[in-house]
Amino acid sequence: MRVKFSKMHGLGNDFVMLDGVSQRIRLSPDKVRRIADRRLGIGCDQVLLVEPPRHPDTDFCYRIFNADGGEVENCGNGARCFARFVHERRLTGKQHLNVEIASGTLQLNLMDADQVEVNMGAPLLEPEQIPFRADRRAESYPLEVNGETFTIGAVSMGNPHAVLLVEDIQLAPVRELGPLLAVHSRFPQGVNVGFLQIETPSRAHLRVFERGVGETRACGTGACAAMVYAHQRELVEDKVDMHLPGGALTIHWSGPGQPVTMKGPAITVFHGQIIL
Repeated sequence: MRVKFSKMHGLGNDFVMLDGVSQRIRLSPDKVRRIADRRLGIGCDQVLLVEPPRHPDTDFCYRIFNADGGEVENCGNGARCFARFVHERRLTGKQHLNVEIASGTLQLNLMDADQVEVNMGAPLLEPEQIPFRADRRAESYPLEVNGETFTIGAVSMGNPHAVLLVEDIQLAPVRELGPLLAVHSRFPQGVNVGFLQIETPSRAHLRVFERGVGETRACGTGACAAMVYAHQRELVEDKVDMHLPGGALTIHWSGPGQPVTMKGPAITVFHGQIIL
């Protein structure tokens, strides 16, 4: 099976985009791992498969697969790349899109200069919705790892996130602590782990260890979750420039029950074909 693809990235968080609308594609975990392999395949953090809509009120459906082959619920940087991809591939002429993902629907708005704005929906904060094992909802939770207790925030943006405040983002134990928290037993579906340094109420820094991938150069849903956690604690304003290793995202959230919006770039790197 010869498949056409596009390689894209959002702030260095990179994707292989597959058009499952005009070509028939069947993915298995083995095929995803082969595509994502940076030495033997194309190389990416995640594979996104675009499919026809399943409901009359959506424009497309797309599925998200981590580099380890596992399918996941949401990806903010991937959402922006998806919007740019379907437009560049002439699968749609719309600037405003309503798309279905595993965790629900997203509203996407293509803007000028490669910018895409995404309505990520309202964050989920109840432990059973994240999911996270806790007796009740709280702004912060104690979490024990190897006999040491850390304070985290737990937020779902369609996928689960743990957020830790750090004083220096460069010294944050992302590679040491990230893998341990990502598979912590209190997160039954695993969790993406964000390390957040707040510089000012409108500017913050973030590094994210993503389950099934490792540390990435950017994580859109992680940036949204980190902003929500900091906003709940009144540490940031309604609008924050979130700086990640790959660049900056603008995140806006006005409070409980309101949607989170994320704006940032989506860049096409190259097109090609691969035999699966």
